[in-house]
Amino acid sequence: APAIKNFTLNFTITNLQFTADLQNPSSRRFKSTEKVMYHYLDSLLQKSSIGPHFTGCKGTGFRSGSHRDDTKVDAVCSYKDNASLARFDREKLYQELSTMTNNVTKLGHYSLDRSSLHVDG
Repeated sequence: APAIKNFTLNFTITNLQFTADLQNPSSRRFKSTEKVMYHYLDSLLQKSSIGPHFTGCKGTGFRSGSHRDDTKVDAVCSYKDNASLARFDREKLYQELSTMTNNVTKLGHYSLDRSSLHVDG
């Protein structure tokens, strides 16, 4: 069976005000924001080069950004590492995600900090 490998995605949303309830995984706001985040991330990653191997994201965390309306997002995503996936290429995935988010400016109804996207590091 192919091994499941994880990678991290980090980015900053500039139009989601960070509040204490975003740090509480049992709060309604955390749960609804996390659900929306997975919806957007899953659909992007399924369209990327790792799409056929992508198994989902989990373990999202939200942190305070440098401005009042910024929220940093940390997600752990997984894929099946098998022979048909040449190798996990984080730079290629970064380029794909950058293109799909309008040069790291849009994720659904969220605005992103252009310099905030990090794939696996």
